Amino acid sequence: MAKYLLVSFKTCPWVQRAAIVLREKGVEFEFRHIDRDNRPDWFLAISPHKKVPVIRIDDKVSLFESNAINEYLDETIAPRLHPEDPVQRAINRAWTDFLPTFSEMVTGQAYSEDEAEYKDDIAKIPQAFEKLEGALKAQSAQGPFFNGAKYSLVDAAYAPFLQRYYYLDRIKPLGVIEKFPRVKAWAEALLQRPSTHSFPEAEFEAMYRLNVKLRKKYLSQFIADQAVAAE
Repeated sequence: MAKYLLVSFKTCPWVQRAAIVLREKGVEFEFRHIDRDNRPDWFLAISPHKKVPVIRIDDKVSLFESNAINEYLDETIAPRLHPEDPVQRAINRAWTDFLPTFSEMVTGQAYSEDEAEYKDDIAKIPQAFEKLEGALKAQSAQGPFFNGAKYSLVDAAYAPFLQRYYYLDRIKPLGVIEKFPRVKAWAEALLQRPSTHSFPEAEFEAMYRLNVKLRKKYLSQFIADQAVAAE
């Protein structure tokens, strides 16, 4: 069995995506967290873009970019999470390609500089959810996951960002997801999945809230110091 080292910042959703796939496949791996603001030399030597995620295999090969990492893991470690049918596999890949756009639309509010920008950013959330609602309907499969009963790379990709939607919604409630029943049911199924979580849920949400507060953006004012400490 190969030896895997996955390098991350503690709250990085893109690394979480790769960790989910490793857990779904039952693979033992070392999860090493580094400081975003003080990236060690050994990490800079193995990361072509100086970013996470990076997965080191047998201390020989470094792979980077979360989509490429997960495709590699799915091709080399059973069970396959991609559908066997080539059409369904292409559909799944198209929706994982949409993930960067989705993440910006749904969690961009965490980076809004002021109220006006915040209002523009939250207006994108229902647009993103509407696209996914349509995708889930088009799949015509009975949940709980994107392809129905079988967990997939699409599920692993979206879980971290749907998780962060809820975290942000608890900072300043919007309740947008309630209007999209298929997305809501999917999100709830993913958040109940043990593989989604790298840390205990309350601990991780506290880390995320602290990160949002420290950014000193528009949303930061809605996170009380004692609320962060209490989580």
